[in-house]
Amino acid sequence: MRIVFMGSAALAVPSLKALLESDCDEIVGVVSQPDRPAGRKRQLTPCPLKAFAETRDLLHILTPERIGDADAVAELASLRPDLFVVVAYGQYIPSRVIELAPNQAINVHPSLLPKYRGSAPIQWALLNGDTETGVSIIYLARKMDAGDILRQEVYPIGPEDTSATLHDRMAERGAELLVKAIDDIRSGTVSRTVQDDAEVVEVRKFTKDDGYIDWSLPSAIIHNRIRAFDPWPGSQCRLPGGEPLKVWNASPEQGKGSPGELLDDKLLVACGQGALRLKEIQPGGKGRMDAAAFLNGRPMPAGERLLNGG
Repeated sequence: MRIVFMGSAALAVPSLKALLESDCDEIVGVVSQPDRPAGRKRQLTPCPLKAFAETRDLLHILTPERIGDADAVAELASLRPDLFVVVAYGQYIPSRVIELAPNQAINVHPSLLPKYRGSAPIQWALLNGDTETGVSIIYLARKMDAGDILRQEVYPIGPEDTSATLHDRMAERGAELLVKAIDDIRSGTVSRTVQDDAEVVEVRKFTKDDGYIDWSLPSAIIHNRIRAFDPWPGSQCRLPGGEPLKVWNASPEQGKGSPGELLDDKLLVACGQGALRLKEIQPGGKGRMDAAAFLNGRPMPAGERLLNGG
């Protein structure tokens, strides 16, 4: 089949790589986002998928500002696609684009749909303390993430997983499942499952403010938030003097005290219920470090108090 691949974020890279290496189909075009200003110097920078695509010998790499514009639709039509594959593209794809391909468009979504429709499904799974997640391959529909399911597989979430580790694993698992789904389409053996609207869980994007730690919450909830917000937006509290302190790794322990109170001299922090042992932190203006390295330069005895973020 002639495939046009649409993607932008790093999640999409393993899927495009897998299709290029499968040699079963022809990637006739890649659609990604335009270069955007990035870094302190605000230099125009390609997104991860486009940067990867440029390292491969691909003839057509398109970056329309809006995929539904007439010029973009005409250019896609000229590629004569049989199928669109969409992974973390970041734009709504109208029906006039989807209908250009006889097999329409399929999408890789890193959750067990209909659970966690929308943005940041990996983060939401961690935030809610789920012990399993998965990947769904779906047809695109008018409503976001609501299309019929072609394939779906369940994968465990480890107790130490963060958004960073789970993202990379889901990207690889999604690529593997995508290849199988395309095999189904090619062979005419697709089995479509309609999503159960009664089971839908829709989720929102996160903001920087979501990363502010509130020590009055139970330790288990704060722990899940720390895992979910690594690497972005990070989980932040403040030292007694008000200086910012990011927490990258912590573990729940037994303990009781006023929220934010240090229960020993090794960063055991009282929460609304239980306590958290801070293991990896980052003071303002410095890199990540383990708790022992931080305490060598800034001892913190029991009784001091960490403040909420914000």
